[in-house]
Amino acid sequence: MTIRNPLQLKALLKPGQRLLGLDLGAKTIGLALSDVLLTVATPLVVIERRNLVKDIGALVRTMRTHEVGGLIIGLPLQMDGTEGVQAMATRAFIRALLQRVDIELALWDERLSSAAVERMLIEEADLSRKRRKAVLDRAAAAYILQGVLDYLAHALSHSLPPDGEGENVTP
Repeated sequence: MTIRNPLQLKALLKPGQRLLGLDLGAKTIGLALSDVLLTVATPLVVIERRNLVKDIGALVRTMRTHEVGGLIIGLPLQMDGTEGVQAMATRAFIRALLQRVDIELALWDERLSSAAVERMLIEEADLSRKRRKAVLDRAAAAYILQGVLDYLAHALSHSLPPDGEGENVTP
């Protein structure tokens, strides 16, 4: 499969398919799921990272359970927009995933997503440090996925074509 831009990915989805958002971390993978109308992202689960085979297996089981037609993967760019070590690790995971799974995906700039979510969990939800740690990764995945869903809604309301070669991680 090819890495698409979000508009291309949406155009490839079959009716009723959902998008799954991923926030890849060194120790966990936060997952969030869209509704079938592609309007709302909901935090789903956190996969504790073990090894590549088990991580991808857990991801595939989740995709099958929820009729996922595409993935939105947060790309951790550096503040200046360049790719560092974390972005390279994300791309390595994507290469391994695409060797094992036939799935369409798009990347999304996730700069400051975890910081924004943590700030919201502190200020609005008033969660303790321990509780924040438990929900942060899946909430960050939902934040990333919701960004894509909002972008798609805006792009479609302004009739933007799904052109381009993919990889436009910042709209």
